[in-house]
Amino acid sequence: MFSTKSLSPKQLSASTAAVLSVPVFLGAFILTGSWLVSLCSWLVTFAISYALILFTLERFIYRKIKLIYKLIHQTKATKKEEVYFKYILPQKSIDEVREDVEKWGEKRNEEIEVLKRNEAYRKEFLQNLAHEFKTPIFSIQGYIDTLLGGAMEDPVVSKKFLENTSKNVDRLVNLMNDLDEISRLERGEQLLYKQNFVIQDLIREVFESLSIKAAEKDIKPFIKKGCESPITVFADKEKIRMVLTNLVENACKYGRNNGSIMASVYKTDDSHVLVEVSDDGIGIEEEHLSRIFERFYRTDAARSRDRGGTGLGLAICKHIIEAHEQRIHVRSTPDVGTTIGFTLEAKRD
Repeated sequence: MFSTKSLSPKQLSASTAAVLSVPVFLGAFILTGSWLVSLCSWLVTFAISYALILFTLERFIYRKIKLIYKLIHQTKATKKEEVYFKYILPQKSIDEVREDVEKWGEKRNEEIEVLKRNEAYRKEFLQNLAHEFKTPIFSIQGYIDTLLGGAMEDPVVSKKFLENTSKNVDRLVNLMNDLDEISRLERGEQLLYKQNFVIQDLIREVFESLSIKAAEKDIKPFIKKGCESPITVFADKEKIRMVLTNLVENACKYGRNNGSIMASVYKTDDSHVLVEVSDDGIGIEEEHLSRIFERFYRTDAARSRDRGGTGLGLAICKHIIEAHEQRIHVRSTPDVGTTIGFTLEAKRD
């Protein structure tokens, strides 16, 4: 069946002119009985109709379409784009133009949705940032006001208040350091000094450095049986130490008393090594799992703040692993425990 949907302006003009010329041809033949006169009449009518229709399309329709395309591009047309507007665009059918505009519209809708999500994330981030700063600052202000109000006369009270003030100052310093660290990671300003090292040795060093925290809750850290054989990775050792320290500290905070922290290491293939840190603590609800690597995101704000920390640890871990062009993931079940794992590049010769 004949369709004009895919016709260019010239083809549409020609087909319309041909249809309009048929009655003229038949009328001329009936009146004159001459095939030559009828054919000449048809040709003249076809030529005039074609010219008028094409002029109308290009003058009044495709000029508007060119303006739409220029608005879509939102930039001054380059020479290449001017050639496109002048020679290629007029060859397109109306349906092809419609499809182009629809694709542009879909792209803009996607961009709007991304902007909306980013705006919501920005507002939430600023709100969380303000709260993180507000808590220690107000505490410091309260202690200082109390001391200035006369509490300095009591050595026991003044010492206690100064110690608490010092803790809140340390919290602010840690928060600023973590914000600085994550900002540099996001901007790609943190250079990686990669080297070959045995990942199990680093895990043992981290366990040893956090042994006092683990002992406070009688938590036993260990490397999973069968994963003790040395596996060498190629990464920035100090950055991976930071990742492991964050993960083990979290396991100590949210692990149960008399529990355990288990590290496991697997060679997934010739190029990658999987490292996992697991605890048997309170776990994380499924609804929170997709967001735990966001800055300041806490599954239970009140309880998390009681346990200390800046709320940036897992976000820093994520950025460090992604800077290594690797992946980090989480598995968790409430009252069963949490496992956070990440991949690293295997040993380089």
